[in-house]
Formats: sequence, structure tokens, C-alpha cells
Amino acid sequence: MKIADVKANAFAMPLTSPAFPRGPYRFVNREFLVITYRTDPDALRAVVPEPLEIGEPLVKYEFIRMPDSTGFGDYTESGQVIPVSFQGVHGGYVHSMYLNDHPPIAGGRELWGFPKKLASPVLETEIDTLVGTLDYGKVRVAKATMGFKHAEADRAAVLAALAALAAPNFLLKIIPHVDGSPRICELVRYFTTDVTLKGAWTGPAALELHPHALAPVAELPVLKIESAMHFITDLTLGLGEVVHDYLAEA
Repeated sequence: MKIADVKANAFAMPLTSPAFPRGPYRFVNREFLVITYRTDPDALRAVVPEPLEIGEPLVKYEFIRMPDSTGFGDYTESGQVIPVSFQGVHGGYVHSMYLNDHPPIAGGRELWGFPKKLASPVLETEIDTLVGTLDYGKVRVAKATMGFKHAEADRAAVLAALAALAAPNFLLKIIPHVDGSPRICELVRYFTTDVTLKGAWTGPAALELHPHALAPVAELPVLKIESAMHFITDLTLGLGEVVHDYLAEA
């Protein structure tokens, strides 16, 4: 293969058969269970990188069922998003993500810098309860329950959900050099677009987080459940932009 061919065809690893296709990435019937909880503010400050700023010590624990996603297939995801602000604009910092499908793990890490790791999340309905579980190997690290469609979300909650989906989200993208030193260390911002909210519900909810050395979701402990929402959307995951280069400061 000629040098020009390498440059012309290089998109993602591996060169001749990338683990994921080029975007755009459209999600249909994307189902969310989001439980917002209050946590230890010192623990929160220890994991949110500057120049992001935190306000109230809140975390959104999410289970997301994605049955129809362009190029990535059918998979489920679970993790923590922290409400933050950047230069006065509110958004969310994606702190942890665990999922059961290789293409979105590879694509999420290589393109945007999503903190994705392989695990076994499940979101399903058990009789009258929406249940989300996250297992890392054979170990249960998270379990969320919510009354299934107990009440339609009120207008304010629906508007808040739409605003959260449209708000900027932030990621810390890290890619090492071949000698192990950092080659890329950037704060990345991305947006979701073309959002269609198909339904939103609230209900009583509970969340358990269990300590694990390699899936440390419990390091942001649950002190109080603030709210819970179950909703279904179509949306497009936009590509990102670099808003802060940590290595440029060196």
C-alpha cells in the first residue's frame, strides 16, 4: 500500500477494516433511565477536571438502551454524568460509561474521548418495575429501580429533559504516545441534535452503587435521590470539538 493510500484511507483502527463506520450516528428509540442523586461534594471535586466547574453536588446515573443505532448496532450503556458549567454555560461532564458492544467502545474512545469500558449493563421491565443493572464481569456494581410509567412527566420536567439533551456535553480525551507519554489530552465538547422526545415518565426510584476496583461508580456515593425520569427519544450524536488542550499549557 502506497503512502498516499494510507493517508487517503486512514480513518480508524484497523486501517483496512475500521471497528466502526463514519458518521453521522443516528439513534432511534433510545430509552433512558436517569436517576439524579446528591453526592459528596469533595468526591465530586476530585474527579471533575478544570476548567469545568461544578455547582450543586449532583450526579445523573444513567442506563441507556439503544436498540437501533447507525453503525453501532444494538447495545446498552450505563454510567455517570455530572452537571457542570464551562465559561458560564451549563452542560454535563461524562465521568464513566460501561457498555456491552465493541464498535461504540472503540468509536466513542477514538473519536470523542468517551470514558467507555466493557461491562454488562441491562435495562428491562420486570412486571411493574423498570430495572437497570450493571455487572462488571460477575460482580454487580449498580442497580436502579423505578416504578414503570407511574406518571407522565409534567411539562417542566419534559422541557428540562430536552434542555439536558441539547446542552453541551464534555469529555476528557486521552490518547497516549507510543512511548507511554500523553500525546492527546483535551477537553472535548459535543452536542446531540435532531432530538425527538417520544415519551417521558416519572415514578418512585432507588439506586444502589457497590464498590469495585475497576468500575468505581460507588466513589460518588448516593446520599439522596433527587429525581428520576424514564424517557424515549430519537437523536443524532454530533461529532466533537476541542475546547481546551491540556498539553498546550506545558
